[in-house]
Amino acid sequence: MASASASPVRRVAKLSPEVQSEMLIYHIDIFLVALIGILVVLRLPRIMARLWRFAEWSNGHFLRSEPLSSEHPHRRVGIDSTTSSNLTHHDLSTDDNHTLVGSLETIQKVSEKGLPIQSSYPPHVASTARFLRPSLKILHNRVVSGHSFSHICVMAVYFAALVYPAFYKTNAFTDPVRFGWITVGQYPFVFLFATKNNVLGAILGAGYEKLNFMHRFVGRLLIISINVHSLHYIYAWCMKGSFSHNISRPSMYWGLIALICMNSLYFFSLTFFRSRFYAFFITSHILSFSLLLPATVLHRSACFPYVLAALALYGLDILIRVAKTKIATARLRVIPELGITRIEVPEINAGWRAGQHVRLRVCSTGMGIFGWTEVHPFTIASCQKTPEGMVLMCKKAGDWTKKLYDLAQSSVAPANARLNELAAEAGFRFPGVNGKVRVMIEGPYGGPGLRMFASFSAAVFVVGGSGITFALSAIQELIHADAKGESRVKGIDLIWVIQDPNALVPMIPTLTSLVQQSAFAPLRVSVFYTRAPTGKFPFPEGSFRSMRLTLNPGRPRIEGILEDSVARILGTGEKGEPQVVEKDKDGLNGLLVGVCGPLGLADSVFGAVAKVDGIRRNTVGGIEVHEE
Repeated sequence: MASASASPVRRVAKLSPEVQSEMLIYHIDIFLVALIGILVVLRLPRIMARLWRFAEWSNGHFLRSEPLSSEHPHRRVGIDSTTSSNLTHHDLSTDDNHTLVGSLETIQKVSEKGLPIQSSYPPHVASTARFLRPSLKILHNRVVSGHSFSHICVMAVYFAALVYPAFYKTNAFTDPVRFGWITVGQYPFVFLFATKNNVLGAILGAGYEKLNFMHRFVGRLLIISINVHSLHYIYAWCMKGSFSHNISRPSMYWGLIALICMNSLYFFSLTFFRSRFYAFFITSHILSFSLLLPATVLHRSACFPYVLAALALYGLDILIRVAKTKIATARLRVIPELGITRIEVPEINAGWRAGQHVRLRVCSTGMGIFGWTEVHPFTIASCQKTPEGMVLMCKKAGDWTKKLYDLAQSSVAPANARLNELAAEAGFRFPGVNGKVRVMIEGPYGGPGLRMFASFSAAVFVVGGSGITFALSAIQELIHADAKGESRVKGIDLIWVIQDPNALVPMIPTLTSLVQQSAFAPLRVSVFYTRAPTGKFPFPEGSFRSMRLTLNPGRPRIEGILEDSVARILGTGEKGEPQVVEKDKDGLNGLLVGVCGPLGLADSVFGAVAKVDGIRRNTVGGIEVHEE
C-alpha cells in the first residue's frame, strides 16, 4: 500500500476541442501533400526523359533574344532531279497514301558542310502504362463540357479528404470551430492551384490553366466551410440578443470582415462578372484576398502559419512573373479575313515551346485610358529563332481585342492603305504593316509540359478558328526538329475548322510553305468550312489539286481521320525508306492528338479517341490528347 501510494499519479492533459481540430486539419494537409507527392513520383519517368538534352528543359521558362544565324544550319539535298519538281509550289500532289513514298529514298539530311546529319531522337515515355490504357476510355470521357471523368475523380478524392475532418468526432451544429480550421487549412492549396508560377505545375508538367479547375473547386468548398463556421455564431448571438456585444470585439469583427471578403471572392467570380467585367473581377479578387489574409490573422493568431504559407506561394509567383516580363516594340498587322490582329515582336525570338502562351499588355493610348491595365493571354503562333520573332494572333472577340484591331488598322502606312484599296477592287486584301507599339509580354505559360511532341510516331492537330496559332507553332517546331534529326514523327495531319472559306486566303502561303518543308514528316492539311460562302467563292475551280492541302464543306469526321493516321503509322516504312525505318528502330511511339478551339470541339476529339479500337491503339503505342 505504501509503495502504491508513493507512486506518482500521472495526469494526462486532455486537449481542448480547438486544439484537436487544429491538429486534425494539420494532418489532413499532410495527407493531401502526400497524395500530390505520389503524383510527382508517377511523373518521374517523364521528368527524366526531358533531360535528354539541355534545350529541351531549358526552354519554356523565360523569353529571350538570340542572334539569328546568317545561314541555315541544316538543309535537305535532293539527289534525284525529279524530287524537287515534286515539291514545288505549283504541284504538291503525292501518291495515294500521301506519304511521299519514293521521295525519301532520294533525299537526305545534310549539314552546310555536306555531311549527313546524325539523328538523335528524343526518348518517348507514354503517359499511361499499357495495361492501364483501357481505363483511359472511361477517365477521358467528358462528364460535363470541359471536364472529364478523371477530373471528377480528383475532385471526389479531395472532397472526401475534407469531408472526413468535417464530421470526425464532431457535430456541425455544435462545433463550428472545426469548419473554421478546415477553411484556413486550405488557404495554401487555393493559392497553389491559382498562381501562374508554382512548383506543383512545373513538376507535374501542367500549366496554371490546367490546375485552375481545382482552384475553383476548392474555393467553393471553402465558401461552404466558412459560412457554416460563421453562421453558427451569428445565429447563436442573434438568438441570445448579444450580437452587437460580441461583434464589437476586435477578433470577432475581423472574422466578419474575413467572411465578407471570402463571399465577395466567390460572388464576383461568377460567370456573369468574369465574362462581362473581367477587369472588375480581377480587381475585386486582389482587393478581397489582400484584406482576407490579415483579417484571418487578426481574427485568430494561430492561423498565421497557414496565411504565411499562402503569402509565400503568392510572393514567389509575383517575383517569377516580374522576371518573366519583357518590354518590347511590336509590329501590328491586320488579317481582315480572319478578323485577327497579327503581332510580331522581333526583339523576342527564343525561350518558348510550341503550344505555350503569353500574357500581353499593350502600352498605347489607342487602347483607351485604362487599356494598358488589361492583360490578355494569347498562344504563340511561331517557332523559335525566326526573323519575325514571336508572333501572336489576336482574334477580334471582345472590347479590348476590337480596340487592338482598330489600333492596328489606324497604324497602317498611307501608301499601304492605298495598296489595300486597289487590291480590294481586284478581289484581294493585303495585311496592314508598319504599325508599331510598345508592349509588355509576360510568359511563357502552359504548353506541352512533360510531353515531347517530337517523341511520337505521328501527330494530328484538330483546331478551330484562331486555334490555328497553336497548330502552326507546333508544326513548325516539329519540322525544324525533323530537319535536325531530332524528331520521330513520320507524318502530320492538320484539321482546321473555320466558318468561312475566305479565312483560308491569307493562310495559304504559310500552309503551302509548311507542306513543302515537310519532306521527311509529310504534312497533310484539311480545311473544313461550316457556313456557305456569301458572294463569290474565294478560290477558282481546281485550286486544290494536291491531296496534301484540301478544302471541304461541312465538319470533319474525326474518327475516320484518327483511324487513317493510325493506319499511316502502321503502314509507313513498308518499302524500306531509311529515314522512316530509323525513326521506328525503338518501336512505335504512339499518336499525338493536339486540340485547340471551342469546348465542343475538344469534347468531340476526346470522344473520337475513345472510339479507336483498343488493339490498334496499343499496336501504335497509345494515343495521347493534348488540349490547349
